Amino acid sequence: MKTFLKMVLAVVAGLILTSILFFVIMLSVFSGIAAAGTKAVDIPEKSVLVINTGAMIPDRTGTNPLAMFDPFTMSLTGTPGLNDLLKNLRKAAEDDDVSGILIENGTMPSGWATADELRTALEEFKKSGKFVYSYSDYIMMQESYFISAAADKIWLNPASTFDFKGLASEVTFYKEALEKLGVEIQVIRHGRFKGAVEPYMLDRLSEENRFQISEYVGSIWEHAVQVIAEARGVPADRVMQLADSLAGYDVARMAEAGMIDGTIYRDQLEDSIRVAAGIEEDKKINYVPMTKYSKVTIKQDSKPGKAKIAVLFAEGSIVMGEGDDSNIGGNRYAAEMRKLRLDTTVKAVVFRVNSRGGNAIASDLIWREVELTGNEKPVVVSMGNYAASGGYYIAAAADKIMASPVTLTGSIGVFGLIPNAQTLLNSKLGITSEVVSTNAHSDSPSLTRPLNAFEKKTLQDNVERTYSTFTGIVAAGRGMRQTAVDSIGEGHVWSGTDAAGIGLVDAFGGLNDAIREAASLAGLENYRIIEKPEASDLYTKLLKEMTGTLRARVIRQELGTAARYWHDLKEIMSASGVQAVLPYHIEIY
Repeated sequence: MKTFLKMVLAVVAGLILTSILFFVIMLSVFSGIAAAGTKAVDIPEKSVLVINTGAMIPDRTGTNPLAMFDPFTMSLTGTPGLNDLLKNLRKAAEDDDVSGILIENGTMPSGWATADELRTALEEFKKSGKFVYSYSDYIMMQESYFISAAADKIWLNPASTFDFKGLASEVTFYKEALEKLGVEIQVIRHGRFKGAVEPYMLDRLSEENRFQISEYVGSIWEHAVQVIAEARGVPADRVMQLADSLAGYDVARMAEAGMIDGTIYRDQLEDSIRVAAGIEEDKKINYVPMTKYSKVTIKQDSKPGKAKIAVLFAEGSIVMGEGDDSNIGGNRYAAEMRKLRLDTTVKAVVFRVNSRGGNAIASDLIWREVELTGNEKPVVVSMGNYAASGGYYIAAAADKIMASPVTLTGSIGVFGLIPNAQTLLNSKLGITSEVVSTNAHSDSPSLTRPLNAFEKKTLQDNVERTYSTFTGIVAAGRGMRQTAVDSIGEGHVWSGTDAAGIGLVDAFGGLNDAIREAASLAGLENYRIIEKPEASDLYTKLLKEMTGTLRARVIRQELGTAARYWHDLKEIMSASGVQAVLPYHIEIY
């Protein structure tokens, strides 16, 4: 027996020691990666930058090494954020060592507003006289094609396909499934268009929600068609006909129509690049990924001034507390905005919002600090793919709001969801409960019984007060009457184009345009840009996310496109309090 216990203790001690050693080794490896990431990089002349549209492009480049680590391939697969892509394109336009850009198209969408901003930056890059080529080995997706509209040449592999069919929006409904489980979702809301609650109430779209989806999907597609028609010299009605007839399945037909420049193989693409870059035949082309080019420095003609413009990136759902790198913590972002307000070297703030909304109280905390900051220095909001519901709430107090024509915004409305699992617990699982309380509603709201009439009215009154506060904040920030805000509110989602027409957006433009606007409002000519919030130190990130980030990547790897349902469920389970959220179960593809 003693021998057995010694063996067990030895095994346990060995496992603990191995785990400690593994952790120390991983820290050393990632420390080396972090150190290498700060070193400047030189590239040879006639280099070709590569933009990969097949990877998700966040607003800001991540600093967490675990987010770049693929446990299946045991490799680092870093994806630059839109912020670094925009910087790199400006830098590359003046870099004599860069001859041009190759767009490698893939299948992962990053959002139509992100695509629009990247396409616009590529158009600006082309003014340098350098080439931009686009190529697809397997399939050209619509969003990638929209980006590639800025290219001088668009080629596809002869055996590939072209996914060109217009946009569709899909809403998933859970009402009948929940009924079969014995779960009732009690909805308290304000807003005819607040579609975020419909999947739990209905088994199909309401007429109001169908109308608004048709409006904003149609607006996004209209903008895309106009851009494509102008870029390719193909009439807009012809572009629509090609989409209706699924002509993309025959890439030769798309070439004949002028939608692409032809079909070629990879070796023929490289021959064309050599000619455009002035590289000798059979010489190797030096392709430079954007992650590497971010570390390249080039000489500047003038030095930036001491004055700062701060860019505060807010991406993800709005949640209570500090949040994390994947969402917007109300307390954390309120504190970040407060620091920028008190920092006298910061002369203006660009608030980059890419959020579908979230917790109403957390949104209010952030809004208050935006308002106070705007009283002392210019605040310009730059909207990403979304700035809706709570995402619009936190933007409303800005001096100026800028968006893409294909941004989804508005959704001024609020709701609350109260599950009632009484049937599931009692009838299906045989679980009962009994409450002893001191007051009439001490157990309210409860998962084990439905709301009574008084409780429903009380919660509805709370939602109405929140909605009134929301519309009042928008009215004050936009210089509108509250009744006018209500007429365009009630949860209605708008495209950036339509939002500009009703006064929710001031101008079209991306992050670079917002920075220039902030500089103009602050009267600055020379300034430097700082990005907030500051990244956590490497070791803190590793300790906090060693399990979470890798687990999320494993789930995404295993579930593929179905991973969105896991993400949606995770958001639902973490939500609390009154919510101001865009219908986040809607997908546009």
